[in-house]
Amino acid sequence: MGKEVSNDYTIQLENNRGEIIIADEVIAVITGLAAMEVEGVASLAGNATRELISKIGIKTLSKGIKVDVLEDVVTVDAALNLKYGYNIKTVSEKVQEKVKGAIENMTGLKVADVNIRVAGIEVNA
Repeated sequence: MGKEVSNDYTIQLENNRGEIIIADEVIAVITGLAAMEVEGVASLAGNATRELISKIGIKTLSKGIKVDVLEDVVTVDAALNLKYGYNIKTVSEKVQEKVKGAIENMTGLKVADVNIRVAGIEVNA
C-alpha cells in the first residue's frame, strides 16, 4: 500500500504580510472533532471514539475523512458510525452544520459540501 499524500492549502493574507498554509490533515481533524460533538454520533468509521482519541491521540480523527480544496472552497466526505435509536437524517444534518461552521470559522475557507456516509450503527450492550 502506498503512503497517503497530504496536501497543503495556502491562504493569501490581504494585508500583504505573508501567507497561511493549512494541511488537509488539519481540516480533517477539525471535521472529526466537530462531528464527534454531535449527539448521536458514536464514532468515526475508522473507529475513533472519544475514549480512543484521548488515549492514542488526535491524529486518529482524520481516519474516514477525505478533504478536497479547490480555489479556497472545501468539500468534505466523512464516514461515521451513528448510535442506534437516533434519526439518521437529523444527526447527519447536524453534523453537516457543525462541520461547515467549524471549518469556516477556523480557516476562513468556504465549505461547499459536507457529505456524510453512515458506515454503521453502534448499539451499546
